[in-house]
Amino acid sequence: MKLKTCKRSLGVLLIFLTTQIAFNSRLAKAQTPTAPTTTTKAICSSQLPTAIDSVINRPLFSRMRWGILIQPLSTGLTLYNRDADKYFTPASNTKLLTTAAALQQLGANFRIRTSIYQNGNGVLRVVGRGDPSLDDTQLQALAQQLKQKGITQIPELIADDSYIQGDIVNPTWQWEDVQSDYGAPVNSFITHQNIFSLKLVPQAVGKPLKLVWADASEATQWRIINQSITVDGNQPTYINVNRDLSGTVLRIEGQLTTNSEPYLLDLPVVDPNYYFLRRFRTALRQQKIPLGKTLVISGGTNQEEIAFVESPSLAELLAETNVNSNNLYAEALLRALAVEKPRLKNQTSANVGLEVVKASLTQLGVDPANYILIDGSGLSRRNLVTPEAFVQVLRGIARTPAASIYRGSLPVAGKSGTLKFRFQNTPAEGIVQAKTGTLTGVVSLSGYVNVPKYETLVFSILVNQSEQPTTVVRQAIDEIVVLLAQLQRC
Repeated sequence: MKLKTCKRSLGVLLIFLTTQIAFNSRLAKAQTPTAPTTTTKAICSSQLPTAIDSVINRPLFSRMRWGILIQPLSTGLTLYNRDADKYFTPASNTKLLTTAAALQQLGANFRIRTSIYQNGNGVLRVVGRGDPSLDDTQLQALAQQLKQKGITQIPELIADDSYIQGDIVNPTWQWEDVQSDYGAPVNSFITHQNIFSLKLVPQAVGKPLKLVWADASEATQWRIINQSITVDGNQPTYINVNRDLSGTVLRIEGQLTTNSEPYLLDLPVVDPNYYFLRRFRTALRQQKIPLGKTLVISGGTNQEEIAFVESPSLAELLAETNVNSNNLYAEALLRALAVEKPRLKNQTSANVGLEVVKASLTQLGVDPANYILIDGSGLSRRNLVTPEAFVQVLRGIARTPAASIYRGSLPVAGKSGTLKFRFQNTPAEGIVQAKTGTLTGVVSLSGYVNVPKYETLVFSILVNQSEQPTTVVRQAIDEIVVLLAQLQRC
């Protein structure tokens, strides 16, 4: 989950209780840079335990739980272990398990297809299959294909959402997460990552802020209670945006100064099926294809496919999932795993996907007793994973033909994704590939260190029950990883 600091410097978006905002999704792109205080020096493996203990045993960390396991990739030798067999809330490190299973089961070239079928009665049926990358460009491509097929009008369009079954948001996610863009719903139709955008623009002093919608059709779906105000330049600024339980009312409170930049918001849609249909109607209108009646139906008969678009390859989807810690992508991949497996009555796609994840991880050598998974992204606080499980999956996937694709999907220290602003100008820069994770009270990092003077290491560091600021805990984790980067044979 990520705070877009360039857009939200005016204040923190509050949606009910946003003091608990979790930072392990798309909002993690702008993590605060940290600079480990560890000085650059070589360290022998025999010195490593004492050096790590000196970090985690500091008095300010006395109330939190640390789980750590560090091993060479080539052997099972343990260089450091702190409660590696204990359960921890993993946050977005969960994505390491989901993406490993997806790569093993679906293959790097797998793509998710969105199709339009023409039935004999002239009715068109569009079938969504949970493509998290679907956007307006692809909707325009579908509309263009229909025009090329001689479709000049569509009296009736059926949206078949039967491909993915179950709740569109995980019932164990916290309310504040469901109300934030990083907790957007997942179903058969995903458009623009199932979020809509608007900005609040200051007016003359004393006037309410003006709402400017990126998609004008979305404005018709909400009843707005605008209690915001424009203030003069010496006043404090803040914005609160609340969505009521019905999902139909947006209450906007707060104030911006008259000369400030617009305040940009991304919020989750309520009904993804009709959000897709509204945006597709716009694409059809651009091709001068009038659209009449629209229906959402689960199931039905598909006849002749007359148009389709496909997602990027799974390798590219994995990169978006892990590099940018994209929750929606992770949840879509979890459901994609359920496609080929028979489903019992009333069994959700997500639960079937979790069964496939478990079977796949077992094949990789991960002990099923080392984890309990509730979702695919790590937003659920009911996920429980041991550091040992992460090390097992990192070691297991490294022995497969797809190892380079998996490792290539991870952020690189000081270079990309959620690690772009970490480890810069340290010995770890450029040689650590690892997945981040953050929830309130939780900070995690697991991955590989390509140590120049030792050998490649696999590691997992999980911190739970922390009352310290995330930046403080993250800096301590980074100090440990910098130690690993300086390891040498002695």
